[in-house]
Amino acid sequence: MSVVTTSITASSTTVVKAGAGVNRRRIYTAHVCPKGMTITAAEADFAAQFGASPGEICDRTLSDLLRAGTPELLRHRFTDLSEGRTSWFTERVAGRHDSGRVFAADLTAIAVTGATGPAGLVLLLSPLGAAGEPYPRELTLSELDVRVLEGVAGGASTVQLAGRLYLSRQGVEYRVRLLLRRFDAPNRPALVARAHALGLFAPGQWPPRVLPELIE
Repeated sequence: MSVVTTSITASSTTVVKAGAGVNRRRIYTAHVCPKGMTITAAEADFAAQFGASPGEICDRTLSDLLRAGTPELLRHRFTDLSEGRTSWFTERVAGRHDSGRVFAADLTAIAVTGATGPAGLVLLLSPLGAAGEPYPRELTLSELDVRVLEGVAGGASTVQLAGRLYLSRQGVEYRVRLLLRRFDAPNRPALVARAHALGLFAPGQWPPRVLPELIE
């Protein structure tokens, strides 16, 4: 498995190449055990994003730190990472502060080596908005896009959505393509998964409903 070297003391203003582009944002670092996705070490700024100290966040799992729906997606990505099918990945997630606030962030996991050999995995957390701001402006959706996204998440076909929203089939497909592009998803299932990972849907509701505060 190809690996890269990094450190838990990485600067919080590091520029990280991840995904399709380069994002100049604050980067917070932690170490994680791939088995169980347990935090083993974290810099203070990483822990602070979740309302904890470095000592308090150690031995907590990602499922405890992220909004419901995200951990299952990450579990598959970590399996690929630990089994050598990839050396790093980036996913957009919804983190949970201990106060109950939710924030969106890009989470990058990297297989790393230390001076004496393999050193496990490093997490790089890059929040999309300031701490305490649940959702950045870029996550808000128009009323029409919300209805399309909810329909796709609920399993509605293009024809069903067209009748429900008084659009042509081409109009529905156009809105879906815009959503796929906006959330960098290759297909409808990936779009729904990404929306759940970002915490766009109200918890415990079926059919899925986008949170009211995200509707423009």
